[in-house]
Amino acid sequence: MKWNLKGELRKRLAEEDGALIPVPGARSSFALVYPNNYHVGMSNLGMHILYQLINERTDTDCERAFLPDAKELAEYLRTQTPIMTLETQRPLGKFDLIGFAVSFEMDYFNILTQLELSRIPLRAAERDEYQPLILMGGPCITFNPEPLAAVADVCIIGEGEEVIGEVLDAYHEARLAGESRLATLRRIAEIEGVYVPIFYQERYDEAGIFLGLAAQDGLPEKIARRWIKELDRYPAKTVIRTPHTEFRNMLLLEVARGCGRHCRYCMAGYCFRRPRNRSLDELKRTVEAEDMSERRVGLMGAAISDYPEIDELCQWLRERDIALSVASLRADSVSETLVAALADSGHRTITLAPEAATQRLRAIINKTLTEDDLFSAAAMAVKAGIPHVRMYIMIGLPEETDEDIEAIVQLALRMKAHMLELGSKGKLTLSVNPFVPKPFTPFQWLPMAEQTVVAKRLKYLQQAFKGQRSIEVLTESPKEAYLQGILARGDRRLGEALLAAQASGGSKQLAKAMTQAGLTKEDYLYRTRAAKEVLPWDHLLPGVTKNYLQTEWQRSLAEQETAPCHTGCKRCGVCK
Repeated sequence: MKWNLKGELRKRLAEEDGALIPVPGARSSFALVYPNNYHVGMSNLGMHILYQLINERTDTDCERAFLPDAKELAEYLRTQTPIMTLETQRPLGKFDLIGFAVSFEMDYFNILTQLELSRIPLRAAERDEYQPLILMGGPCITFNPEPLAAVADVCIIGEGEEVIGEVLDAYHEARLAGESRLATLRRIAEIEGVYVPIFYQERYDEAGIFLGLAAQDGLPEKIARRWIKELDRYPAKTVIRTPHTEFRNMLLLEVARGCGRHCRYCMAGYCFRRPRNRSLDELKRTVEAEDMSERRVGLMGAAISDYPEIDELCQWLRERDIALSVASLRADSVSETLVAALADSGHRTITLAPEAATQRLRAIINKTLTEDDLFSAAAMAVKAGIPHVRMYIMIGLPEETDEDIEAIVQLALRMKAHMLELGSKGKLTLSVNPFVPKPFTPFQWLPMAEQTVVAKRLKYLQQAFKGQRSIEVLTESPKEAYLQGILARGDRRLGEALLAAQASGGSKQLAKAMTQAGLTKEDYLYRTRAAKEVLPWDHLLPGVTKNYLQTEWQRSLAEQETAPCHTGCKRCGVCK
């Protein structure tokens, strides 16, 4: 059966274009691991970027590994087959270094499963000189690595294009000098933007209140986030083409990084500052250098319609008969040129993200668009021949009331009526997800809404459109959202519960493991943190100060008193 598992990997590899097959033993080996399945992992542009950067080195080969799909994973577990890389089907335990790209909190248990199957000790402190160094990076690690602090040898804080090379340089220098594992980690820990948890000790007062982390002598108390000043120096595009991804047969192309909008719930506007754009000339050169036989480009960025030269880029692509695709658009910056290009490319849906249905709530979260902006964007789409509209909505936002939930229903009905007036009989889709407070945002101190309240409101929205074929409501599982809420703002104590849960059977055992460790979900989910409280991630420097985030938090409370309920509203009293 193990041969069949290897055969499946070889089959998938044969369907790719662009993978590099190394000769084992010729250079140091690096396994780049995504803690989810191949379909999800190969849709992640960061995997492509790091794969190319590492393989361009003369001293390191990079291969990829993923979490097997559910049926395959059952076979791995049954046969106790270690996780293997795609390129050479070697077990992860045979590699010198393993790097995890961590984008979602819900993948934490997948990381533990991949290490466990690979017979690699889960705790960094228990790994010996002959076992791989475990590196972690990506958004979750940049914002709060503490739930995985006991697992990771090295955490990369920020953007990895520059720092991964410096880490590998330090690793090879240490090997050449014959240094021990601990000495190698110490050398790596001195690199800016690198956090090695084993050299940072938790401090508590007599009452058990967390006081912060104490750094080993000579290491910085605060770790500054690394970020790329000139994006054009580091190409960000699809490196390996495969039919088995969300973006099959498409060239993914990052046009910008970060966001200048500063929506108060979103980390992109704070931890990926400053917003940076790639030059139009560089984007053109990248496309021209590619085999565009599929003639389709996926533009990547936090707010594609905010790219200053988006119309020129769209026009340039259309002139070459190259189709384009984007994720959601900012309703207040979308242009007719962009929408027309999407329509010509075969798009049937325009995706907008108002997040809240009342102007009051949008003011609180600093989502500055108006209902008129939404209707105008929808009109552009219908005029261009795009019949369907999707809107992203969050519930459980700070200061949300039942009236705000009813406003979602009314907004949807108005949008649907607007579409009909424009001559569109297309579908309106509401994608509704619970709000989860995240580190390094102005809402990092706030509690989540009670899970029972959110579940009730989700059910209300689903019932409100029952029987209406032209309006559908898609919702995220509240249970998963609240688990994400615990993990997002977790600390090292929660990390110990993660390890205990993994030993007892996985994520379903987390609640029991937390109880046994004296932890409660209420403390992580429903407690307002004090402004002066030391937070688990306070040893990281994201590029914005804690005072600034607190000011934004207080400003959100003030703005709810002056914001209108909806476009043109004069505080009429109907919505409040």
